[in-house]
Amino acid sequence: MHVAQPGVSAQIRRLERELGQELLDRSGRSVRLTEVGAAVLPYARAALAAVAGARLAVDELTGLVRGHVAVGTVTSHNVDLPALLAAFHEDHPAVEITLAEDNSDHLIDALRGGRLDAAIIALGATPPPGLEIHIVADESIAAAVSHRDDLARTYLI
Repeated sequence: MHVAQPGVSAQIRRLERELGQELLDRSGRSVRLTEVGAAVLPYARAALAAVAGARLAVDELTGLVRGHVAVGTVTSHNVDLPALLAAFHEDHPAVEITLAEDNSDHLIDALRGGRLDAAIIALGATPPPGLEIHIVADESIAAAVSHRDDLARTYLI
């Protein structure tokens, strides 16, 4: 909702004045719903849901996409992620983007667990099962070893 606490308090007090009843018991350090507040709560939730529904209906008509996308990435890759995310944000300004950085195994676990929506990962010879994979960059990685090392006689490591 992106509303600061003082703004929420002012709105609640305004509603209390309009109803002529206290909705919250503000005694001591805790704040609890009064009996009237508990009776009003389902209607307040329904009103918020109605506003969200109205916003969704307007967004569908205007083509605006809202929401949140969680993206994970490995530390080292040749994808221009800032440019990619900036382009996405330009196309979808109402979508909040969060970025997580970790190793590929943890990112894959986060994808499977629903904590990430997409991830830039390092891909081995066998793609991880259960995920839709799209190659966005193909890079060669070389190992440099001394010509005297046993690995120097091996083409693939």
